[in-house]
Amino acid sequence: MGRTSDAKQKILAAARSLIEGRGYSALGVAEICKAAGVPKGSFYYFFESKESLALAVVDEHWAAQRRDWARVLDGDGEPLQRLRRLFEETQAGQRAVQEGCGTVSGCLFGNLTLELSNQTEAVRARLQEIFDAQADMVERVVEEARERGDVTVADTREAARAVVAQLEGQVMFAKLYNSTERLTPLWNNCRALLGAR
Repeated sequence: MGRTSDAKQKILAAARSLIEGRGYSALGVAEICKAAGVPKGSFYYFFESKESLALAVVDEHWAAQRRDWARVLDGDGEPLQRLRRLFEETQAGQRAVQEGCGTVSGCLFGNLTLELSNQTEAVRARLQEIFDAQADMVERVVEEARERGDVTVADTREAARAVVAQLEGQVMFAKLYNSTERLTPLWNNCRALLGAR
């Protein structure tokens, strides 16, 4: 990896860590560069604005999360068991962060949605695309479960959105209460949402 791409990765990593810890609005470019250990000029070499950095952080995080979701949701096993595995991995990931820093970080996308959705159209639109893509991934699993007769839900699209909303809401509660136990009801709640047999 060259020096330039190394500096860019340092800025992205520092920005993500700071956004997860404190939010986006309170951060300044100088603070991000200091945390990254790069000169301020490096920031503007890679990013035209703080908003463009936020979009890059979101895109990088989604690329990793999408790979994880695809591995689980497109993997082996019955569809509902794959969905349950997604919830279990989400809870384990939040628990690992809590054990590392003492607090549940929540979901980067959910946190930014709450903070920025009425402030920056570009970030709002990107987050909307991501949540729609998550619903797409879940819907494929729900359709498969319905074809097998495992669930009775009529509208798989709305059901998938409800599952993603349930996941996002429980992660938000885990952050609010600083307790990953708030994620434990996910499986039963989603079984009820889907009319699981």
